Amino acid sequence: MKKIGDFVCNHKWMIIILTLILIVPSLIGMYLTKVNYDILVYLPKDIDTLKGEKILTDDFKMGSFSIIVVDDMSNNNILKLEDKIKKVEGVNKVVSIADITGTTIPMEILPKKIVDKVSKGNSKLILTTFKTSTSDDKTLEAVEKIRKITKNNSKVGGMSAMVLDTKELFNSEMTLYVIVAVVLCIIVLMFSLDSYLVPFLLIANIGVAILFNMGTNILLGDICYITKAISSVLQLGVTTDFSIFLYHKYEAAKKKNKDKNKAMSEAIYDTLISVFGSSLTTIAGFLALCTMNLTLGKDIGIVMAKGVLFGLICVILLFPSLLLVCDKWIDKTKHKVIIPKFTSIKNFVLNHYIIVFMVFIIMLVPVYMLQKKTTVYYNLDKSIPSNYGYSIAKKTLKKDYNIVSQEIVLISNDTKDYKINEMVDKIKDIKGIDSVLNPASLSSYGLNEDIISSDIRKMYKTDKYKMILINSKYDIATNELNDQITKVNKIVLKYDKHAIVAGEGPLMKDLVTITDQDFHNVNYTSIAIIFIIMLLVLKSISLPILLVSTIEFAIFMNMGIPYLTHTQLPFIASVVIGTIQLGATIDYAILMTTKYLEKRKQGTSRKESVKIALDSSISSIFVSGMCFFAATIGVGIVSKIDMIGSLCTLIARGAIISMVVVILVLPSVLLVFDKLICKTSLGFGGMKNEK
Repeated sequence: MKKIGDFVCNHKWMIIILTLILIVPSLIGMYLTKVNYDILVYLPKDIDTLKGEKILTDDFKMGSFSIIVVDDMSNNNILKLEDKIKKVEGVNKVVSIADITGTTIPMEILPKKIVDKVSKGNSKLILTTFKTSTSDDKTLEAVEKIRKITKNNSKVGGMSAMVLDTKELFNSEMTLYVIVAVVLCIIVLMFSLDSYLVPFLLIANIGVAILFNMGTNILLGDICYITKAISSVLQLGVTTDFSIFLYHKYEAAKKKNKDKNKAMSEAIYDTLISVFGSSLTTIAGFLALCTMNLTLGKDIGIVMAKGVLFGLICVILLFPSLLLVCDKWIDKTKHKVIIPKFTSIKNFVLNHYIIVFMVFIIMLVPVYMLQKKTTVYYNLDKSIPSNYGYSIAKKTLKKDYNIVSQEIVLISNDTKDYKINEMVDKIKDIKGIDSVLNPASLSSYGLNEDIISSDIRKMYKTDKYKMILINSKYDIATNELNDQITKVNKIVLKYDKHAIVAGEGPLMKDLVTITDQDFHNVNYTSIAIIFIIMLLVLKSISLPILLVSTIEFAIFMNMGIPYLTHTQLPFIASVVIGTIQLGATIDYAILMTTKYLEKRKQGTSRKESVKIALDSSISSIFVSGMCFFAATIGVGIVSKIDMIGSLCTLIARGAIISMVVVILVLPSVLLVFDKLICKTSLGFGGMKNEK
């Protein structure tokens, strides 16, 4: 490891030049990396609902669909509008009531049951199907063009419209996320470091690491917009303390060694020794997300683990080079550090550690129960502001047409019509079913297939399958809708054991089921992995248990607050926050515990060891926690996308809670369990008496 420090000091200009060269392919890779805005594509590929989506795309040529509400348009103008929409690339079929009545037949002669489903007052519905999937670029481009064609007298609904709004909103905010995070971090660093220049060098160093991370994402094919939004700010927050640690080591080494190269070499060595274990736990924590069945976890986990690795590499290679090159200017921009000494807090913790420990034990069960009561939502459209196109269309469809969520039954084409009618009658009896559109029973509405165009017939029938459309009164991802889908499935499978119930509602039901499993699996996995790594790093059986328990207490507090504030969290936040907070803030506990162990092994008394550990680590923990908070809270405040805003707010609050818990609670835990720690940790030998 010492050779690494010598190499960096002797080749600092080469490292800087090589970094500048590598920035170019990183920018290209970042630009070419496809961003995915549809979370449902991360569901396991082998579930029936996704198989149903594939059938809809391949057999029915209906990768997705949109329902368009048009206002104040005659049948003649609607037919003209349909012709324009049909010419849009990616559009498959476009149908409305005007395709049946034309321009001469009055709508009044049609059954009222049908008219009420497609026309209300001055508005009418147009159904548009697309050849490609919901989030395919061609589909999104088609929806965008349809919005331009229809202009202000229509509203475009459907999941593709939601994905498009998410994309446009995210792209308009992404630059703001980075600017806010950087500005807030620089403010924190200006107060906590003794130079006006170093914060900018530090941010530049992490910025390069972020560019390398984002550029190499092209190797993954594509990443989720949530990953792109949080990975940069998380990388900034998590790896800032590596750079601060190296800078402090370098400044301390300069006081002992006048040769700056030798001082930096020593600082690099000390930094590697100190942060290797903590960076390993952070990387392991993020990789635990890869165990999720919802592969969004893998997406976030790999990108973030990669980001921490790039951050560590840049701290060891690039940041020392920048410090050495700019050393003269750093000295000229020195100023007094403006952070509290925490003397009163340290004295309180040491003098009242029994009380602190008892409060910790008493609160452990209540905060655990509180976090279990926090509710989450799975409805993806809740992340879209109410004044956006999709939200307006959804509100209109629900209010005027009672169209809330759809289920699509795909049944074998060999199934007899009388059986289908029998099945449909049973489905209609299920509570919450608004309507069932069954082509086999069109005659009961006074419509014979002869008067329906072949284009419309192809929409609901192929050589292999027949399609039945179900409209539910229940909202997406609610318990009522999920129970309803379960009942529909049972009925359908009695008539065709290979039938599939697909559509937005069933997809969201699968999302609920899968992420509920993931919540437990990923938390247990992250705890187990970090426990094993800490076991090896700290060489203790008891300390991993005590440290993980302390951070888990902080996580419970963080997750319990939304229940007290009556706040619903997006599902992804509840799944990943435990792993992110544990992996990112366990470093605080390791930093303090490592110093405590060092002193105890030297024979220093337990109280004095904890006091020295507090003295040496409290400022570092405070600065690290505040940087982590600064990097994420800004995004939480400015983001209009609730999926991103809620997650970043939760992470920011978690950083502060973990920081406070480590400073207040961990010293009391170390003091209370000192004997157990000494007996279950390597390196104490036969030491029995304290000096």
